[in-house]
Amino acid sequence: MGRLIVLAFITLDGVVEDPDGSDHTDFGGWAMRHGPQGVAGDKFRLGPILERGTLLFGRRTWEHFSTLWPARDDPFSQSMNAATKAVVTHRDIDPDVWAGSRAVDRPLAAWVRATLPSTDVAVIGSGSVVDALAAHGLVDEYRLLVFPTATGSGRRLFPDGHRLELTAVEQVGPAALCVLTPGRA
Repeated sequence: MGRLIVLAFITLDGVVEDPDGSDHTDFGGWAMRHGPQGVAGDKFRLGPILERGTLLFGRRTWEHFSTLWPARDDPFSQSMNAATKAVVTHRDIDPDVWAGSRAVDRPLAAWVRATLPSTDVAVIGSGSVVDALAAHGLVDEYRLLVFPTATGSGRRLFPDGHRLELTAVEQVGPAALCVLTPGRA
């Protein structure tokens, strides 16, 4: 049985918006200020998910990533570029822009329910996609790379609060990879 895993760079105050500065917010680029070792490589411990699972993106995140990853050639980038990718969008995407990409072909929750029995799905960034999946109770795990930064403003992953159970934590470069599952009542 597959799992739906949410991957996010996050600050101590819960902000997930603009970690690389590409949205040009006043607080943007907070993850990049810790140097390339903070974001390079398989920080989220995706391993086999890149080979056998599916990466799920919202359209904006996919468009941004598709300008960055195809030109990279290190081993992790090669795995990202070879991975199966699905994009939540109402527009057509050009699958030749980033190899292995295809549009989600039905309503998101139905697509996830149809996909999970056979494979893991990892959502990268894509706040509106994460919100929709969480609202449907479909998130099995959060892998949050927590940076020792507080921005004081920006979009938070859990703006209304959320109970989570910590299952693992590991220092990864300047951040901590926290693996959490949704809390059970």
